[in-house]
Amino acid sequence: MFPATSILTLLLLTLSITGSPIEIRNSPITLPIAGRLNFSNDTVNLLHYDKARAAALRNPSTRGHARRTTPALHRDVIYTTAVAIGSPPTTYNLLVDTGSSNTWLAASTKYVVTETSVNTHQPVVVVSPPGIFFGNEYLDTVILGSGVTITKQSIGVANTSSDFPTGVDGVLGIGPVGLTEGTLPQLSTTTIPTVTDNLYKQGAISQDIVSAFFQPSNPQTETQGHLTFGGTNATMYTGSIAYTPITTTQPASSFWGIDGSITYDSMTILSSTAGIFQTGTSFILIATDALAKYQSATGAVLDEKTGFLTVSSAQYSALKNLDFHIGTETYSLTPNAQIWPRSLNSKISGASDVIYLIVNDIGTHSGIGLDFVCGFTFLQRFYSVFDTANSRIGLAKTSFTNATTN
Repeated sequence: MFPATSILTLLLLTLSITGSPIEIRNSPITLPIAGRLNFSNDTVNLLHYDKARAAALRNPSTRGHARRTTPALHRDVIYTTAVAIGSPPTTYNLLVDTGSSNTWLAASTKYVVTETSVNTHQPVVVVSPPGIFFGNEYLDTVILGSGVTITKQSIGVANTSSDFPTGVDGVLGIGPVGLTEGTLPQLSTTTIPTVTDNLYKQGAISQDIVSAFFQPSNPQTETQGHLTFGGTNATMYTGSIAYTPITTTQPASSFWGIDGSITYDSMTILSSTAGIFQTGTSFILIATDALAKYQSATGAVLDEKTGFLTVSSAQYSALKNLDFHIGTETYSLTPNAQIWPRSLNSKISGASDVIYLIVNDIGTHSGIGLDFVCGFTFLQRFYSVFDTANSRIGLAKTSFTNATTN
């Protein structure tokens, strides 16, 4: 099993820039991810927040900013990075989110106007279920690490925001640029270049790419992974990276979405359809009909108290791989990767001797254009690459793909 601090450390993971990133111009910029324990949030609602966010992401009845911008504000895994803004700079802890693309500061944090701040006098509206942000747009200098500088980056400065996590000053959105459309109501068809886009356009990196590596938390080491702008880091994965195009199916195509199918022990539980990868989601959510097949095949029983599926020790011993078929590759979640760390059962109000599965219901049947969400429990097992320039996503195995420590 993971040690008690392993996943718990990731329940509120703070990305702090603790070392000097690689800052050779036009070369990838790799920032170390460091973690800390935080017990302030009530984790019994983890699954509730995942499902609420998935509902917002896939809702076809909304338009503009209401549909396109859904920063993950309530979840067990929160990634923040120290970002300096202005000259002289002020440092803010911004949530790193692949499900949104605006960079903005919450109302709880005072934005310091400096000589590089330019008020565009454009209102900004970002809907972030269950919260909402209203503010004004500024253009300002942004500094990553110890000196990688972006000039005239759009920053939303809130005058009103709600339901924001303690200790998080705002959002650093690294989703597709199209997610920013509609967030400037007076320029409703205008998109706003993301931080990654501007790093590329201003020559700081040679490729419009951001990639991520996560590892099980270890209290003996400060670094818990890496976020790389401008390319990939070959030391973080094994084998080769396989790429697949962004799906053309809405609404998944608005996000980091791909086409794929899911099998369990060679039985198809979800035929080829569209889904997304999300750092802002903790668990793996699949269509209701797919979950019913998965539950039947595993013999799992729903625990009403927690909302998780459970299996007995004998059923766990008999679990097979849950396979995601994406492009020409198959990405297997081993039996151990399908369960919640047993040492952390109390954090989901679970019993210490029960085995809980991390696969759950997205809330709708398949066929709506977003039928699965691969959250952190998936991304922890694979290296991920978000390639804007080529409209594709890459995945590769890591040393943790087949870890058996849950």
